[in-house]
Amino acid sequence: MAKSFDMVPRDVKRIETKYRRIVTDKIPVPESMEIIEQLRKYEPRSMTGQPLVIWDRAEGFNVYDRYGNKWIDFSSGVLVTNAGHGNEAIKKAIIEQVEHGLLHNYCFPTEIRAKLVKKLSEICPEPLKKVFLLTTGSETTECAIKLSRTYGRKVGGNKKIKIVTFHDDFHGRTLGAQLAGGSPRLKEWIVNLDPDIIQVPFPNAFKYDWADESNPDYSDDKCFKTWLSYLEEQNVDFDTIAGIMPETFQGGWVQLMPVGFAKRLREFCDKHDIILAFDEVQAGMFRTGKLFAFQHYGIVPDLVCCGKGITSSLPLSAVIGRPDVMDLYGPNEMTSTHTGNPVCAAAALANINYMIENNVGENAARLGEICKEFLTGLQKKHPDVIGNVKGVGLAWGVIFVKNGTKEVDPDFAHDVCRISVENGLLFFAPVGAGATIKICPPLTINEEALREGLEVFAYAVEEAKKING
Repeated sequence: MAKSFDMVPRDVKRIETKYRRIVTDKIPVPESMEIIEQLRKYEPRSMTGQPLVIWDRAEGFNVYDRYGNKWIDFSSGVLVTNAGHGNEAIKKAIIEQVEHGLLHNYCFPTEIRAKLVKKLSEICPEPLKKVFLLTTGSETTECAIKLSRTYGRKVGGNKKIKIVTFHDDFHGRTLGAQLAGGSPRLKEWIVNLDPDIIQVPFPNAFKYDWADESNPDYSDDKCFKTWLSYLEEQNVDFDTIAGIMPETFQGGWVQLMPVGFAKRLREFCDKHDIILAFDEVQAGMFRTGKLFAFQHYGIVPDLVCCGKGITSSLPLSAVIGRPDVMDLYGPNEMTSTHTGNPVCAAAALANINYMIENNVGENAARLGEICKEFLTGLQKKHPDVIGNVKGVGLAWGVIFVKNGTKEVDPDFAHDVCRISVENGLLFFAPVGAGATIKICPPLTINEEALREGLEVFAYAVEEAKKING
């Protein structure tokens, strides 16, 4: 069971810098406990896992409570606010659409939806030219599974229905998304698993030597052949595979594939007429320094799942793909109640235009190099507790371990998260196996604030070591 943050307020020191402010004597703030207790009374226990900070407002890369405290946000609200919290251009677009007088339209045509899908099509590489707007990331991964199977049956009959996904990947919390997910624990409730949705290892260098490019005997061919062997162990006929869907980087580890592996995966899918769908729900929209993380591989998938940072604010997601795949269903056969909601569409269009015009991808790439240098240095300083550092752009994962081994240490990671929050640096709770702290600030953060946040993180690691002996 995931760990909750302590309901008992703890003494904290006062902090006042350009980017952080802690003016209350305790965190959580005692005056906020009534709100927290109300939430715990009326919401399910599953909603209790985050640090006990009552968000009141957020601007740029800062989050504020109503009690005078201010945090540097290294969460982006779980990788959503790529263009910054409360971005003025996005707020303006939302307000204008609301005041214009259209808040909902189902699938009836609207100009704002037309503008958004045209923009997305224009900025995506070939053949990603058709756009289906949805609401959540889970909807997009489920849609990708549906389209992959539909295409597979069309070209290969009822035998071509297998969906291949990866151990440790996360695709959402709905039924199909969790069937495709890589955590057995998260799908125990399903009981009747689909035998034609199978998982194989992701080429994760921290977990598997065969995927570690730093090994002297590593080769792309060997890596890919090893991966294929996991399919063969499950007696998978390659021509029965309808779709393969990885996270572009593994969210729980922020682990990219080796480039050579990704290229061979694309070739494999082409050879066997398999739909390659990349889950870019958290990796896309310039988070890695490029529009999509798959562009680091020099390949293009057949489908891409988008969400989170596509609006930097409101709930909207998208599947973007090959026209022949996207057009498999006829009129009214693949729709959604809130598809392209006009207010959300306005937010998305303003968000995308802002990020392109203000080169946030370039900022993410530049600041990612600072993260890389700082975090790899921190790992060298603390090899006993930091087992791995991986990332790209402004998405980084630091995995905490026990005694310099590869055994992860969720309790230590939890302490680092709590101490950071008490010192004005905001993370969401550790992810993956519960031992990875994700560093993913808004892409608009400046270098000075980023470095200050990283220093607070380093301090939290030192303090956690004192606590844990």
